[in-house]
Amino acid sequence: MRSSGLWLMAPAFVLLAGTASGNDELIKLSKDPNQWVIPSGDYANTRYSTLNQITKDNVKNLRPLWTFSTGVLRGHEGGPLVIGDVMYLSTPFPNNVFALDLNNNGRILWKYEPKQDPTVIPVMCCDTVNRGVAYADGKIFLHQADTTLVALDAKTGKELWSVKNGDPKKGETGTSAPLVVKDKVLVGISGGEFGVQAHVTAYNTKDGSRAWRAYSEGPDDQILFDANTTELGKPVGKDSSIKTWQGDQWKIGGGGTWGWISYDPQLNLIYYGSGNPSTWNPVQRPGDNKWSMTIFARNPDTGIAKWAYQMTPHDQWDYDGVNEMILVDVNVKGQPTKALVHFDRNGFGYTLDRATGELLVAEKYDPTVNWATKVDMDKSSRTYGRPQVVPQYSTEHQGQDVNTKGICPAALGTKDQQPAAYSPDTGLFYVPTNHVCMDYEPFRVSYTAGQPYVGATLSMYPPPGKDIMGNFIAWDAKTGKIVWSLPEQFSVWSGALATAGGVVFYGTLEGYLKAVDAKTGKELYKFKTPSGIIGNVTTYEHGGKQYVAILSGVGGWAGIGLAAGLTDPTAGLGAVGGYAALKNYTSLGGQLTVFALPGS
Repeated sequence: MRSSGLWLMAPAFVLLAGTASGNDELIKLSKDPNQWVIPSGDYANTRYSTLNQITKDNVKNLRPLWTFSTGVLRGHEGGPLVIGDVMYLSTPFPNNVFALDLNNNGRILWKYEPKQDPTVIPVMCCDTVNRGVAYADGKIFLHQADTTLVALDAKTGKELWSVKNGDPKKGETGTSAPLVVKDKVLVGISGGEFGVQAHVTAYNTKDGSRAWRAYSEGPDDQILFDANTTELGKPVGKDSSIKTWQGDQWKIGGGGTWGWISYDPQLNLIYYGSGNPSTWNPVQRPGDNKWSMTIFARNPDTGIAKWAYQMTPHDQWDYDGVNEMILVDVNVKGQPTKALVHFDRNGFGYTLDRATGELLVAEKYDPTVNWATKVDMDKSSRTYGRPQVVPQYSTEHQGQDVNTKGICPAALGTKDQQPAAYSPDTGLFYVPTNHVCMDYEPFRVSYTAGQPYVGATLSMYPPPGKDIMGNFIAWDAKTGKIVWSLPEQFSVWSGALATAGGVVFYGTLEGYLKAVDAKTGKELYKFKTPSGIIGNVTTYEHGGKQYVAILSGVGGWAGIGLAAGLTDPTAGLGAVGGYAALKNYTSLGGQLTVFALPGS
């Protein structure tokens, strides 16, 4: 993210004081560092905590205090919430929800066990993960694998209402964590590998009635665009989506919305990304395929899009744009700017003006990225804002049934959904990354509802040089450079956490919880949990003591071979072969581990 005169100043949630908009309860609770009330910690998705009892000087003394087995063996890709004296967490399929008593080392207060048809499991693309629950107004909200959105009484676990958000028979499934904004709970949908027409939907928290639904592609009245919707400062124009698809292909266009949602209460805008177009064979879907691979800014009351920006037009590599949008304040050439920072699967880190959608910065955050040379930043150019694709690494210029080799990054991206963190103390972003390349061979595929609609065979492997598949990096947006980088044998698939104690936490696929110095990257502490970590690190304070909590349980796309017992190297969309050695370091298991410093 190189830009002259660009300084990061503060996360957007600092500006929430005094605002009259937004969910007042959640805004108030999210300012209390003793709790963790939103899946990403705050509406700005910074994953930063002002707690400072655990510091870079004493973190070496961290110890596990208590553990809790979830009883489920697939990938645990979420993290717990902490509201008052209670911790809430969800599991992979069957998506059990637990309320644990923090006054009694995790005694179970209640357990919710959904009754779901197991035939949804083979329709889930990349493991049976669930990224967590949401809280508001005394309710816990769960998005189940079968797309059922459930509201539970936070005190008793009693089901208050439920609504179906999609149809698994068409390939629609639920993996994402909901987000509550004002009186609405927002939820996306998975299914890009099954040719769904993906969407984000807002339901009224009171009774589950639908408030609005915005599709990723289709006519303006379905994607909720109006005459004022812009891309890079220009009106998108009427039917901007369907003009970029051949015939009615948009009806099976993908654009999954299974990532993270952020919210700016002052601008009253939500932000999220859409995923890959269907099929993965680019020859079969000519055009830009809008609005897959896109950052959306929408009014949470109506769903109407204020602006949109498509990062990877006519995607040929499965570079989903669903990764988190981090909202921070910046100074651009001396002018305060409300910014959105996004580390995309395609290997570019983006900074945009979150009020207008203006593109400020787009730089590679892994030097091995080779599929494009740069993003065109010349506003006078007809290709402004578009990546400049290297023909050698296009997967369609050679036609179907041709294997394009050496593409970096692989389909799982330089970073997948595992969320980065931002510290206002250092002005740095802490980014868990994948260091993986691929061979990509498209083939013709026909659409059948509920059947995979992929059309490509992949192989994954580390880039040339060091035999590593991941890095944990600190990124300086003032220079567009990596400040420090910690190599990892496997991809870093956990979410990061930055704290005011000068410590940054993350987990590894082998199962280590690691703590590093926020300024230097020096490793300060590590502990091997029972299974690989793909969950997100959480911190809270209870009874005057700061705790750190992490779910371990290997799985997700990187760990799908272990999670689902797959052995064909090309299975798991290419991940099984790439991560075959992972079985030598960890095994299945679902466990919460809670850490603290010794003493009362």
